[in-house]
Amino acid sequence: MTACALETATGGPDSATRHPQCSIAADGSYAARLATDGESFYPERWTLGGPEPYAVPLPSARTEEPGAAVQPLADGRVLIHRPEAESHAFALLYPTGPGTGELPLGTVESAGLTLLPPTPQGHAAYALAVRAESTDLWLVAGGARGPELVAEVPGRCSGGVWLDRAGRMLALDRESGGRTKTVTVDLQRGGEVSPFLQLTEESNDRLLLADLDSGLLLLRSDAPSPGRERLGWGVLGSTLPVRFPACLRLPECTVTPIAVQPGQTLMPETAAVALRIEGPSGGRLGLWRPVDRTLTQLSPPQGWLTGAGLWTAGGVLRLPYVTNAVPCGVARVPAPPWPGRAELPGPGVGAGRATGAAERQAPPPPDGDGPPAGGGRNGNKSPARPVPLREAPLGPKETAR
Repeated sequence: MTACALETATGGPDSATRHPQCSIAADGSYAARLATDGESFYPERWTLGGPEPYAVPLPSARTEEPGAAVQPLADGRVLIHRPEAESHAFALLYPTGPGTGELPLGTVESAGLTLLPPTPQGHAAYALAVRAESTDLWLVAGGARGPELVAEVPGRCSGGVWLDRAGRMLALDRESGGRTKTVTVDLQRGGEVSPFLQLTEESNDRLLLADLDSGLLLLRSDAPSPGRERLGWGVLGSTLPVRFPACLRLPECTVTPIAVQPGQTLMPETAAVALRIEGPSGGRLGLWRPVDRTLTQLSPPQGWLTGAGLWTAGGVLRLPYVTNAVPCGVARVPAPPWPGRAELPGPGVGAGRATGAAERQAPPPPDGDGPPAGGGRNGNKSPARPVPLREAPLGPKETAR
């Protein structure tokens, strides 16, 4: 399953940009959120792998601050991140009969630090600490002795998308020289940094989501319209251009992908994508496939933990929600039908070539589709080394300090 939780918990002044309402493990087995009883906050673990979801509260001896963040691990423990004045404390929580067990992991000294999305294997957790000219990548859970500094990446980084199931290749959006481009950090090569996403020299290009089965990539870029970012898609390993569908351009709305249907290995353009749509009239749920030219908009379930969701391989979107009557619920929304043939919509920008955990054959372009807008060449043959979508390689590798 592919899942991503993007929206934030209710709480402190910075929580709206840092912490998801509900974090879901990459395999869909567990979820975790910071719940409240109206007077205090406490972590709560959801079990999603059984026939019906159920929640286990994990209150500790202390009352949690609303700015705390939680993330489930594959073994059922929940990582909690507790920001303090100039440091960040981490611990693992787990149920112990009637109480809550807690394993302190240590602290990281930093003015600001954010958790990255759950790793594909779910046995570790990472965080980013942004400094003036660089970004520190920390292993905050799963190491041998508490938080460990894994890499120092030049430039100010944000985002965070895993590109392989081993949790080796991490994509980050790096701001440098007034432009934002996505780079990869190789955790098995001392934090070696490589360019990954560059549609034009002057564009701002950010990777939002990647499906590890099909290689489908969702990104945001202002390459087709300088100064105005649009949502687009491409395929890891494809020579076809990145596409920016017209149906995803909604005036006065922000459209953000939250989950991709897994298992569509041979036909990534048929994978269903769930999107969160925010506009003047409130929030909506969007369902779309790259093969389609239309976007289906639905009202989300009441009490949806906004931005959290995961697909089954069979095409059912599962959305966690909480109401007074249902303290732990999962709504199921079927994917829209698709026409059964690969019509790739909209004009493309840049050449779309990248290699990932496995080389993928791109679907042939539809009748009448022109060549990619730009030259792509396969400059790096290593199967585990992503290379830029536009041109490979763009320049020499960097080594994080």
